[in-house]
Amino acid sequence: MNLGAVLFAKRLNEFRSLNRKAIRVVVYKNESRVETLREQGGERGYASGFEGLITFLKNLLPSNEVIEQALRKEVPMFPELAIRELVANAIIHQDFQQSGTGPMIEIFPNRMEITNPGLPLVKTDRFLDSPPKSRNEGIASLMRRFGICEERGSGIDKVVFQTEVFQLPAPVIETVNDFTRVILFSHRELKHMDKEDRVRACYLHSCLRYVQRDFMTNSTLRTRFGIEEKNSAMASRIIKDATDAGRIVAYDISASRKFMKYVPSWVR
Repeated sequence: MNLGAVLFAKRLNEFRSLNRKAIRVVVYKNESRVETLREQGGERGYASGFEGLITFLKNLLPSNEVIEQALRKEVPMFPELAIRELVANAIIHQDFQQSGTGPMIEIFPNRMEITNPGLPLVKTDRFLDSPPKSRNEGIASLMRRFGICEERGSGIDKVVFQTEVFQLPAPVIETVNDFTRVILFSHRELKHMDKEDRVRACYLHSCLRYVQRDFMTNSTLRTRFGIEEKNSAMASRIIKDATDAGRIVAYDISASRKFMKYVPSWVR
């Protein structure tokens, strides 16, 4: 791999070994991959073309219109910081030994999927608490110097935090064959989330609280989902579902129900 070329080239397709490593962006008409509206392959190197790529994605992604104090306001469908972190992660953690493929960003009306070749070096459910581990140290180091990534292992923490701030469903982190994929979902009311969505959000919320040296409680989960205090039983049901699924555990089983604290199951 030519490190200088993959980061700073003006036209990656001029390098035979790198022309398939350019980032592809695909926009679909519906929730499936049947009908494509647009497909764009990157030309520039990862570092020199990063800001242009983020701007391109922002222009492609739709916005939601909300009303605040009688004024209409356009809110992006996904937080920009989350997009930046996930795109940077896909670049840095890809497996360059896989030929004929590179990072891909797919945009659907209801979600955004970011895929990179290569399986992760840590378990997907431990992304939030694992120390930084990079498959491509040279790329990671240079991109950190250019302010594109931090190389501290906090990227997924920021993604989960941003989805909570935007009240979005929790992201999905999965492996498909020899690829790693992260999925961001557009806004969905709690009542429209299924059990799996709620349990995943509860688990990631507990992970985020734990790496902040804190605990998840009924109160913090209500804040995460925007549940009013009078509906605390709704948060309790989500906690029970996550506990039954083996995703979280009570920190102190002797505590009263009102003051119960929870941590990810891998803490025990």
